[in-house]
Amino acid sequence: MRRGFNFPGLAFLQGLVGLALFVWVWHLIVASGAVPRAFLPSPEATWNAFVRGVTIGDMREQLLGTVLRMINGWLLASLVGIALGSAIGISETLRNYLRPTLAFARALPASAVVPVAIALVGLTPGMVLGVIVFGSIWPTLLATVQGFAMVDPRLVEVSRALHLSRFDFIWKIGLPNAVPDIITGMRLSLTVALILAIVGEMLAGQEGLGKAILLAARMFRAPDLYAGIVLLGLVGLVSSYGLLLVERRVARWRR
Repeated sequence: MRRGFNFPGLAFLQGLVGLALFVWVWHLIVASGAVPRAFLPSPEATWNAFVRGVTIGDMREQLLGTVLRMINGWLLASLVGIALGSAIGISETLRNYLRPTLAFARALPASAVVPVAIALVGLTPGMVLGVIVFGSIWPTLLATVQGFAMVDPRLVEVSRALHLSRFDFIWKIGLPNAVPDIITGMRLSLTVALILAIVGEMLAGQEGLGKAILLAARMFRAPDLYAGIVLLGLVGLVSSYGLLLVERRVARWRR
């Protein structure tokens, strides 16, 4: 059986059923009184807060600020990650020397560098952007290195026979071979960028969904809090599916 991205199809309908079951269980929990409505509003109250925030509230402006912050950090991280990954991946010796350093930096939580970033540049938009770039660069960088490492040795020999420069090898052989890995890494990086954009907004007080969610929690506006969380989930879902479509198209091209 041929497998593909069947949308809409059975998988999509199953996803809708799963979502409906989740909302139903949510409604039952609230209706039973097991959790106070001050901490867990009903799905109806959350939906009303969502509609109110999008139509007459500030949620659209907050969403735009978060999305722009996420995309800017993600694009910068992707460009730097691909450039550095290509420079590292083209040399097996350099890969061996830097492998422990990259593994150490990859395992370092982005939240650990937030105090350093605050000390260097303060609670500014630049601090938030820097944290997003630092946290989201690693999946793309390591995927690029991996893609270059998997280049067929025969292609390397052909490039040497043709006396290709390093730039020509990267552009004509290395990057085309690494594209599927790079896109996979970029999809992971986008999720990380969204998370760090929210965290940065909460810490630095930058306008966006992160700050709005934090203020709603402090003021015990549970419907607004959960409406913001739902909107963040939609942003992550749409962005992930968009890059998944690109990834599958690229994978089809590779085949």
